[in-house]
Amino acid sequence: MSSEPTERVTLTVDRVVDAGLGLADREGLDGLSMRALASRLGVVPMALYKHVANKDELLDAMVDRVWSEVDAPDRELGWREAMRRRSISLRQALLRHRWAVGMMEARLRPGLHNLRQHDAMMGCLRLSGFSFRTTVHVTSALDAYVYGFALQEKTLPFETAEESGEVAAQKQEAIPPELALLFPHLLEVVAELGRAGYDYDEEFVTGLDLLLDGVERLRPDWATADTTADRPIR
Repeated sequence: MSSEPTERVTLTVDRVVDAGLGLADREGLDGLSMRALASRLGVVPMALYKHVANKDELLDAMVDRVWSEVDAPDRELGWREAMRRRSISLRQALLRHRWAVGMMEARLRPGLHNLRQHDAMMGCLRLSGFSFRTTVHVTSALDAYVYGFALQEKTLPFETAEESGEVAAQKQEAIPPELALLFPHLLEVVAELGRAGYDYDEEFVTGLDLLLDGVERLRPDWATADTTADRPIR
C-alpha cells in the first residue's frame, strides 16, 4: 500500500523571518522559540538553522523587518514634517508589532533597514541646519517620546477610546465615596474619561506637536551654544 508523497516545505530566510514575525505578533516574545517556529512552518527545528544561526540572529532580522515598515524622514518635506511623519510611522509599526517595543534600539548587530533609518534621521536634521549636538538632543527626545508612548499603550487594558471609557467607568465605580472626596481632581479626570474616552491617536499627535514646537523654539539658542562644540578638532 503506497502513500501519497509529503509536500516538501521550501524555506528561505524571508519565509523564516515572516513566520517569526507572525508568531511574535500573536504570542509575544515569550511564545517565540525555534521549536514553535519550526512547528508553524511544518519543518523540523534543525531545518531553521540553515537560514538563521540561532534565535538571536532571528530577532536581529525581525527587528530589521519592523524598521523596514517605518517611513524614513524626507528632507524635502522640511525637518518638522519629516520628523512628525517618521514618529507617527514608527508608532504605527510598534502597534502592529507590540513585542518590538524595547527592542528597536537594543540590537548589537543592526540590519540595513535599521542603519538606513537612523542615518536618514540624522541626515535630515544635519542637512536642515541642526548642529551635531542639537541633532542628538532631538533624536533622543523624539525616540524617548515614541518608545515611551508605545510602551504605555502596550500595557494598558484597552485599545480604543470606547474601551478606555468603559475601563474608566469601572474604576470610577470602584472608588469608595469617602476616598473620592479626598481626590477631587483625579475623580474629575476619571469621570471625564468615562464619558468621552481616551483617544490615543489624538493624544500621541498632540504630544508630538508640542515636542516639535519646543524644538523649533529652542533651536536658535541650541545652535548658538553648539557653535564652538561643533568646530572640527585640528
